[in-house]
Amino acid sequence: MTFGLVYTVYATAIDPKSKCNVKIIAPITIGFIVGANILAGGAFDGASMNPAVSFGPALVSWDWTNHWVYWAGPLIGGAIAGVVYELVFINHTHEPLPSTECLGHN
Repeated sequence: MTFGLVYTVYATAIDPKSKCNVKIIAPITIGFIVGANILAGGAFDGASMNPAVSFGPALVSWDWTNHWVYWAGPLIGGAIAGVVYELVFINHTHEPLPSTECLGHN
């Protein structure tokens, strides 16, 4: 779930070569992926994208059975998404990027 979230953030909001149209819909796209992750993962044993969300109930119930999964999964998934997007999709070139394109100062 965290892989999908981080990948969506990279693809819509962070990528310097993404077009202005994509940056405009970034908030709604990120919101949709968060909602989809909640609907898909929340039904399976209360999975979460944020380890702190799983830490609170574990602390109150004092049930730490397989709790490491709720920390390792999001951290590893987010790291893999960042590395994949950096290495595969973001091209590091030295050509100047149009900085005023999204501001309407063509």
